[in-house]
Amino acid sequence: MTDGPRQRGSAAPSTGEDGAADAGKAAGESSVALKKEIGLVSACGIIVGNIIGSGIFVSPKGVLENASSVGLALIVWIVTGVITAIGALCYAELGVTIPKSGGDYSYVKDIFGGLAGFLRLWIAVLVIYPTNQAVIALTFSNYVLQPLFPTCFPPESGLRLLAAICLLLLTWVNCASVRWATRVQDVFTAGKLLALILIIIMGFVQICKGEYYWLEPANAFEPFQDYDVGLIALAFLQGSFAYGGWNFLNYVTEELVDPYVNLPRAIFISIPLVTFVYVFANIAYVTAMSPQELLASNAVAVTFGEKLLGVMSWIMPISVALSTFGGVNGSLFTSSRLFFAGAREGHLPSLLAMIHVKRCTPIPALLFTCISTILMLCTSDMYTLINYVGFINYLFYGVTVAGQIVLRIKQPDMHRPIKISLVWPVIYLLFWAFLLIFSLYSEPVVCGIGLAIMLTGVPVYFLGVYWENKPQCFNTFVDKMTYLGQKFCVVVYPMEDKKKNEESGDEIEMKEQSVPLSAEDVETPKSADC
Repeated sequence: MTDGPRQRGSAAPSTGEDGAADAGKAAGESSVALKKEIGLVSACGIIVGNIIGSGIFVSPKGVLENASSVGLALIVWIVTGVITAIGALCYAELGVTIPKSGGDYSYVKDIFGGLAGFLRLWIAVLVIYPTNQAVIALTFSNYVLQPLFPTCFPPESGLRLLAAICLLLLTWVNCASVRWATRVQDVFTAGKLLALILIIIMGFVQICKGEYYWLEPANAFEPFQDYDVGLIALAFLQGSFAYGGWNFLNYVTEELVDPYVNLPRAIFISIPLVTFVYVFANIAYVTAMSPQELLASNAVAVTFGEKLLGVMSWIMPISVALSTFGGVNGSLFTSSRLFFAGAREGHLPSLLAMIHVKRCTPIPALLFTCISTILMLCTSDMYTLINYVGFINYLFYGVTVAGQIVLRIKQPDMHRPIKISLVWPVIYLLFWAFLLIFSLYSEPVVCGIGLAIMLTGVPVYFLGVYWENKPQCFNTFVDKMTYLGQKFCVVVYPMEDKKKNEESGDEIEMKEQSVPLSAEDVETPKSADC
């Protein structure tokens, strides 16, 4: 953790007014900053690509299993899509009011204070992103290797090795160029949408052939097990998890072209699109499979393809592999920006807040994300960890939306390019509270362990962040490690121009700290190619 004040720039420290002016001038000549290269299409690709992973292809049965009927399951998909859109609407206001990368971490920190923001960051760094990325990468490797092992499961070591190769390749792409990373995201998001459109079209063909038995009202709401309020609540919880990733664009706000326009537009386009795809893909599935067949399948899209595509059924496993590959890329891209934002605020080692002097990519944060995910691949408990912290992740969604109301009360005159009615956050919080209370009631041990994991961040916060007067030997060691990291990665602190500081608002206080290296110290041209 970093301590003390920090200045986010690439100029070396100097003393005195004249020295500070000279340093500022030098920094202006050789400044580097995150590039605004994410347009509307790429922004939509980030949201859609992160929401639609492998779940809709592999196991959309969680909702159906708990809803107890096809009709109620479709209603759950629609309602959770609407609630997700409401949550995204709230995040859109927060994103343009506090135009900082880092998403809900930045909003929680600015509204509720450093400790609350750190706990959000701590659980994300420790468990959420490493485990999610590891699972998606393993799903990718499983679908790539499965054709080579038609009669048995692929070897575990082979799965983990291919998953690690996937992570290393995509980390290299993200380190090399923001544009490359967004192009990869655009291409693979388009690929998964085309696969889902194929599924939906085949579903319509089936309906035209008269294969809509499970869509007739009399049959759609015929339960294959008794309705249960607890199970229905669990179906809504599963549906909400299926839309996870809807807030990821807020992590990269500073790299959006015209964020005041493109952030809300991307949200308004992407969430309805995903809701449409989820609902009609599930309709298509039940035109070819009974609820019992769907629940028995371990890969629903593959079973669907085998029934309707015949010799072309290989399209489905390839689609799953492409979808997960794009999912890993999107998660690496956004999570590295979260860690970058945390380091910039002094909540993670300062090296993670630096970017490459020519490529303008947060290489240390990307390497940290990759290494932590590969380490998670070496464990056998990541699926258990996901269950523990899924509750905490959902908890912070509600805390962030509640922060929107708190911010309205504390700073009613704050400039808000988008200002929605408070009815929407209230509706979201009512739904959120219902699911949260049910989660605590149905799985108190799992939720309790998740809370305990999060609270381990409290002593870390007070020792690493709050405690400023650390021993000199510790500070010297941190400075040397930061210096070596800068030399190794060829990175410096990004400069913040005056306009950006004005956009962030005078309410947001920035810490200042002298920078170990300047752009000149890492032997690069004065005009960085950004």
